[in-house]
Amino acid sequence: MSSKTKKLKITQTKSGIGAKKKQKATLVALKLTHHQKTVVHNDTPQIRGMIFKVSHLVQVEETA
Repeated sequence: MSSKTKKLKITQTKSGIGAKKKQKATLVALKLTHHQKTVVHNDTPQIRGMIFKVSHLVQVEETA
């Protein structure tokens, strides 16, 4: 594996209010606790799966 792992910059763009319980739990697991918060995670299949579940609530940017 390369020494430079990809990172994902994830920003919550919409509120989790009114979302299903599993979607709210996914936002918490991603450490997105409120609207407009941004977090950085490693690009892994597990994180990609979480993003897929809440893709309508978040915006994702790839960084080096």
